[in-house]
Parts: sequence; structure tokens; C-alpha cells
Amino acid sequence: MTMTVTAAARRVLDCPDPAGKVRLARACRDALAGGETRGIGTSGAPAAPARPDRPRLLAPRDMPRRRAGKSRTERIALYHALAHIELNAIDLAFDLVARFAEPGLPPAFYADWARVGAEEALHFELLAGRLEALGSAYGALPAHGGLWEAAAATADDLLARLAVVPLVLEARGLDVTPGMIARLESYGDTDGVEILKRILDDEIGHVAMGRRWFERLAAARGLDARSAWAELVAARFKGVLKPPFNAPARNAAGFGADWMAAIGAPGLPA
Repeated sequence: MTMTVTAAARRVLDCPDPAGKVRLARACRDALAGGETRGIGTSGAPAAPARPDRPRLLAPRDMPRRRAGKSRTERIALYHALAHIELNAIDLAFDLVARFAEPGLPPAFYADWARVGAEEALHFELLAGRLEALGSAYGALPAHGGLWEAAAATADDLLARLAVVPLVLEARGLDVTPGMIARLESYGDTDGVEILKRILDDEIGHVAMGRRWFERLAAARGLDARSAWAELVAARFKGVLKPPFNAPARNAAGFGADWMAAIGAPGLPA
């Protein structure tokens, strides 16, 4: 049965089972790519997505400290943390689709972000598989519940959501992933290295897509994109952006030194 774009995205958000969420993410992407939906629909996203009973969610300050080490236990902790990030990333993409049914947004906007959500689903699946190969599973360790704060802080404004989620959070992923890849290479964890390389390549595309849509929507509002981004980051993001930055990856996404200069961030060559 065909449904609206926002209804298809809402199904992803309302599914508590990670495997089911992955399946529905792909189904939503395929429906949008194939023109099988029945219009955009009306805005409708939950305050928070459905979650499985496990992992147990803690406040960030209550999380056990995680060491970046070679042991199986330490690598399980790393992969579990990354899998939790990717599960949240699925919901962030589909929350964007379900929440912002705004007049004037073309179908390509929703198809783009459904594709991002399906890629995040693949990332989660790969990391969950790596956990299983190491004798563990997603949900076996606690995780922090702070990752949804960016969605709550930008629920009222699509431009703010794009400014913070793809152009801060995912862009920071470009900066930190190479270091994790290098550590896993030194441990001889070739399977993990290949997974993180795939994630890094996809995330460059996600940042590039976020930048393109941010520029387009900022222009529609008569705003200078870089200045608008700097203002929104200052107003809506609690953290601090500081070096080191992954200049090659950011430049590949078209999100390099000129953007970072807008927030006075040093250390990123052109």
C-alpha cells in the first residue's frame, strides 16, 4: 500500500527494533527513489524515536570511560559506541524527512535524506555484524542518551537542523574517523578498518549534501550561507569546534577553510 513520504519516514522512527528500523529505512529510500509514495504528506515526527529495551541509556557524565585499546573488550566498546551513533543517525535522517514537510521543498530533498538514512542503516548493520564477530551484540553495553539533543534543539527550524546535524556532527565524524582507522590498522583489525573506511566515504557525501541543501535554503531566505551557519552554530550547538580538522575530507565535501573561518576556527588549510 502506498503512503505519503512523511508516513513512510514515521514508520522508521516508530520502530523500536534495530533490525526492523534498518529494513524500514531501506524500504523508505526505495519507495522515494522509485516514485512509489503518495505525496509528501503533513509534518509529523515523535518527540523522540522508539528505542529497544537495550542498551541501557545513561547520561553522558555517567558513562564508563572508554579506552582506545587493542584488546577485544576495548574494541567491542568502540564498535558499540559507533553502532549507537549510527542508529541515532538513522533516526536523525528520517526525523528530518518526517518533521519538515515544508511548502516549496522538492521531492529530491526527501529522496536525498532517505538515501542518507538508508546509508546510516548500512553502517549500523556493518558495525552490529562486527560486534557479533567479536562475540558481543548491540545492546550489550550501556550507551548515552545525549545524541538526540541536537534534534530537540533544532526541531523548529530546518536550516538550524542542517546547520547542526550534517554540518557539525557528521563533519566532526570526518575529523575523528581517520584516527580510529589508524588505530585499528595498528591492531591488525582489517575488517574494522574496511567498515570505517566505508563509513568515512559515505559521510563525506552526507556533509556535501547537507552543505548543498543548506546553501540552497539559506539563499531562499536571502541569507549568506556561511554567516548564517556561524550564527546558527553559535545559537544551537552547545559544544566547541576546535582542531584538528580533516582538511582533505572536508574539502572533498566542499566544506573547507572558508566555512570554518566563518566561526573563527583555526587550523584548517585550504
